[in-house]
Amino acid sequence: MANAFVAAFEILSFGAIIVLIVLGLGIIASMMGIFNFAQGEFVLLGAYITYLAYAKGLPIWAGMLAAPFVVGALGFVLEALIIRRFYAAPIVAMLGTYALGLIIRESVRGLIGGFYLTVPEPIGGSIDIGAMHISAWRFTIIVITLLVMAGCYLLLSRTNFGLRMRATLENPSLARASGISTPLMYGATFAFGSALAGLAGALIVPVFSLYADLGLRFLIQGFVAVMVGGVGSFIGPVAGAGVIGTLSAALPWIMAPVVADVLVFVLAIAFIKFRPQGLIAGKGV
Repeated sequence: MANAFVAAFEILSFGAIIVLIVLGLGIIASMMGIFNFAQGEFVLLGAYITYLAYAKGLPIWAGMLAAPFVVGALGFVLEALIIRRFYAAPIVAMLGTYALGLIIRESVRGLIGGFYLTVPEPIGGSIDIGAMHISAWRFTIIVITLLVMAGCYLLLSRTNFGLRMRATLENPSLARASGISTPLMYGATFAFGSALAGLAGALIVPVFSLYADLGLRFLIQGFVAVMVGGVGSFIGPVAGAGVIGTLSAALPWIMAPVVADVLVFVLAIAFIKFRPQGLIAGKGV
C-alpha cells in the first residue's frame, strides 16, 4: 500500500511538471496559432536564472521569483523583433522559434559546458504520512501548479486582459476595429506563455538539475500533450498534459523507461490519428 501511494505521488508530481510546461505552450498555440519550439529553452532559461541567483549567493527564492519576469520580458522582445514578422506564414514562424531555441540552448551550453549543476530544494526534507515519505518540494510543485492553473483560468476568463486576448483570438480584424491593439496582445500573450515556461524551469531545476539539454526533455512531451488535448482552448492542453504526464510517469514503473517513452508516443500518435481535434476542441477558455 505504501509503495502504491508513493508511486501515485510520483506520477502526480511528474504530471504537475508537464502541466506547468504545457500551460505556456498551450496558451501560445491556442491564442496565436503557432507552436513555440523555443518553449523548452525558455524552461532552460528559467532554470539557469535560478541557478545563477544561487551561485551568486542570493536566496534560491529570489532566482525563482525573477525567472518568470526575466524570461517573460525576453519573450516579449523576441516576439516584437522576430516572430511578429512571420505570422502570415505559421510554418516559418515555427522554424523561427526553433532557431531561437537552438541559439538559447547553445548559449547556455557555452556558459555551463557539459556539466550537470545542482540547486538545492528551497523546501527540503519529506512529509511523513504514517510509514510513507513524500518529497516536500515535489508536493510544493503540485500546490504551485494548481494555484497557477487557477490563476491562469481566472485571468483568461474573468479579466479585461483575458477578454481582449480571446477577442484577438476569435476575430483579429474586429478586435482592431474595437480599439484593441492586436500587436500588443500578441506580444503580451507570447510573454505570458514564456513567463510560465520560466517559472516551470525555476521550479523543476532542484529536481532535475541544470544541464544544457534540460528543455529538450520536456519540449516533445509538451508538444504531444498540446496535440492530444486540443488547440484552441485553455482546458484542452491541460487535459492533454494530464494524460501524457500520467502515462510518462506511470509506464516506467511496469516496463523499461525507453519502451515506456516509445509506447507513450505511439499511443499519442494513434489517438491524434483518430481524433485530430484532440480531447477538447474549439476556441475559448
